[in-house]
Amino acid sequence: MRVGARVGHVANGVVHLALAGIVVAVAAGAGGGSADQGGAMQAIAATPFGVAALWGVAIAMLALAVFAVLEGIAHRASDGAKALAKGIGKAIAYAAVAVTGIRTALGGGSDGDQQAQSATGQLMAQPFGQVLVGIVGVGILAIGVAFVVQGVRRSFEKHISPPPSARRAASALGVVGYVAKGVAIAVVGVLFVAAAFAHDPSQAGGLDDALKSLQQLPFGVVVLLVVGLGLGAYGVFSIARGVWASKR
Repeated sequence: MRVGARVGHVANGVVHLALAGIVVAVAAGAGGGSADQGGAMQAIAATPFGVAALWGVAIAMLALAVFAVLEGIAHRASDGAKALAKGIGKAIAYAAVAVTGIRTALGGGSDGDQQAQSATGQLMAQPFGQVLVGIVGVGILAIGVAFVVQGVRRSFEKHISPPPSARRAASALGVVGYVAKGVAIAVVGVLFVAAAFAHDPSQAGGLDDALKSLQQLPFGVVVLLVVGLGLGAYGVFSIARGVWASKR
């Protein structure tokens, strides 16, 4: 499972590099497709042996999901239920990437923004739905903030054991990557909160809407470009983590 997890981190890095390429292309005004996991999978599918690569990524991400659950169970004795909850949360995120890869490999599409709006509409139709959507948004926002905090505090360093000559570079990639990914996730949370306040599911969106909404900010193109490069840094760090995974 450790070997599977290491391959999974490499696969996760490849997905983030593909996503970063799309975001940079969007920032440069060159199109680039959907700036989310579905778009990243489509980009991988367009490469030579793309379908085989997608299956490889999906299987590796599933292995990483299983490892996350097992790791949570193993650490439950010392860290309590929080460790198990964290492991399950990671597993869900990794499995979602795997499912997107499988759907793309089978010829299906995946529009993250439409899925987010549909899920928001269904949730909002429930009793206290507006409150529930707001809670989901705050939860996503909290995950984004957690990524930023991990990047600033460099708490990710416990997961990687690079050789001395590469430690400084790996740490820099981790800081930039975690902060950039945290910003992207946090914006998704903001969109959900905005949809809850406006009672309008169409204002919710996935990663594509979140990233492209950054263009509306002052110097938005520069901000989007920086986030795209940051996601690329996260991708390189994930690959490095797979290669130099710590046994702690």
